[in-house]
Amino acid sequence: MTAEAHYLDALEALEADEREEALQHARKAVKLDPEHADAWRVISDASLPGLRKQPTLKQAASSLSAAKKVVALQPDDLAMWVRGGRLLSDELGLYMDALQWWQDARHHAPNEVTPIVEQAAILADMGLYGEASERLQSIFDENMDLATTQYARVARLHQMCQLASEQPSSEHFKPWEKHHDGWEAIKLRMKKPPISESKIFLLITTPILMLEVIMAPQILGSGFGGFCITSLIILVTVILGMRISRRWFQRLNRPAFNLLRAMDFETSTGYVVIPEEIRLSTLFMFILSRRPPAFQERMLKIVDAQETFKGDWKPKLPNFSSHQSELEVFWDEDAQDEELTSFEEE
Repeated sequence: MTAEAHYLDALEALEADEREEALQHARKAVKLDPEHADAWRVISDASLPGLRKQPTLKQAASSLSAAKKVVALQPDDLAMWVRGGRLLSDELGLYMDALQWWQDARHHAPNEVTPIVEQAAILADMGLYGEASERLQSIFDENMDLATTQYARVARLHQMCQLASEQPSSEHFKPWEKHHDGWEAIKLRMKKPPISESKIFLLITTPILMLEVIMAPQILGSGFGGFCITSLIILVTVILGMRISRRWFQRLNRPAFNLLRAMDFETSTGYVVIPEEIRLSTLFMFILSRRPPAFQERMLKIVDAQETFKGDWKPKLPNFSSHQSELEVFWDEDAQDEELTSFEEE
């Protein structure tokens, strides 16, 4: 059988959700033709589990490896760039690699805004708010078009970075600093799981709402006007309660967010920074149980290796303007072609 025949069989098996069979045929296809991009794409698809299932470490690594083959053969395949970036950051926790991955994507799709938004989100998760703000600002500096679905995310990231800029940089938790005050805050809350925003909302607003419902008829009367005013008061109470509960949620769960950042640091760098007493705590187990299976497997492997960094650690960020040099070369060549054409016409 030819590589194309194996690819068609793999595609048919994938459409029937026979993923193992699809992988067998697709691997035979790329063995016969290593540059068969469509077959590599089937391998990336079939390596992942079905809908509403999260991949294991092996499945995520296999899908990512195939996605790298696809973008190497067809650099304009934005869907594979997106898949690789999501696997690196969301499933595997490889934030540093994800930053470079998205920067590589910009070399082939410099006008796409998705890589910049993803880079800004990763930098914000790492606590590098200044760099995240610069990434967001570059969207407007380069006059890039934002999709409707991206407006809300960009606005949320911009607000987060703006709030962080108003705070002293010393308050931003840096997991690689062993004596940072954030570690003490984590130890104080490590025996309790995070408190949900809905629970805070109920604790704040329920007593007030009950009091308003009981007292409103006596003060405002039981007529239609009193009903309208009571409804308006309840609506205002709910809106204020949501705002207050959101602020308290951020403050009360700051140790949980700090621990989450420390876990992301470990999976991103491979270095162990979380003390053993915190790693065995209720808070750590609660957060870890809600991370993807591939992330959990990588975390356990990193803990078993027990590799720690020596000296001062600094994040190694990609050159975010590296794609511009290629654009300058392109425009220079274009200008030279125009000059040559003008000279020939003369």
